[in-house]
Amino acid sequence: MKFSSFFEKIRKSQPTKAEQPSHWIKCPECNALMYYKEVINRKHVCPKCGYHFRIGAVERIEILCDEGTFVEHDANLEPMDRLKFVDKKSYKKRIEENKKKTDRNSSTISGTCKIEGVETELVVFDFAFMGGSLGSVEGEKIVRAVNRAIERRNPLVIVSASGGARMQESTFSLMQMSKTSAALARLDNEKLPFISVLTDPTMGGVSASFAMLGDIIMAEPGALIGFAGQRVIKQTIGADLPEGFQRSEFLLEHGLIDMIVDRNDMKRTIADLLKYFMDAKTKTGEL
Repeated sequence: MKFSSFFEKIRKSQPTKAEQPSHWIKCPECNALMYYKEVINRKHVCPKCGYHFRIGAVERIEILCDEGTFVEHDANLEPMDRLKFVDKKSYKKRIEENKKKTDRNSSTISGTCKIEGVETELVVFDFAFMGGSLGSVEGEKIVRAVNRAIERRNPLVIVSASGGARMQESTFSLMQMSKTSAALARLDNEKLPFISVLTDPTMGGVSASFAMLGDIIMAEPGALIGFAGQRVIKQTIGADLPEGFQRSEFLLEHGLIDMIVDRNDMKRTIADLLKYFMDAKTKTGEL
């Protein structure tokens, strides 16, 4: 699906002017009251304190990709309810509700694009679809993106926003952790770069697999990143935890990620890194 038709479809599903929220936005971090266009113009970042509001996959693609270059792949892949899973409602019902809410079949959008002229395979998670959870379709999309990267000799960028593995798919979901990690090992063997971008939140099986396997791991400021939740960890170890120990700043300080990048600088930073990696490989004859 071409970039223009992709966004035309998305925009048709957006609320009308009468349905849109108030023109004023209150920052949850500093409590500043701002005109909504002021926040949008800064890519949904508070101009007062730098707080990064959560954004969807479509907005993320618009921010990162050169205009008119994004081509979506594998949009037709849909999750299956192999286990006939039911909690408060059936998994089948949840899938139907989330497809209707987001106008998509899964929690990831995968495609080929250019980032400041560098052709790149891009996978973006959307927290709006079942908390950005990792299921069989999401894992398959990542593996296919890796395969395209190897075939086309392109770098790979994955932007994570996820609560973790999808419990409704049980072991099928957990298998995606090893499946995606094995695919990325093949990408590494081909000497092709993988940049992992962690946004708020990146938790559970996503943080325990492909999200932490990037050649470069970058995060947005203040992003919640970890495996289990703070309450679960505290109950398990029976001890108080450091303040903000699952935030990107703490992880950077302790060497678990490589850099923290403001959303307004994200595209340029990714492009600079991709150009550096790809130029180096060209000079050494690896591409």
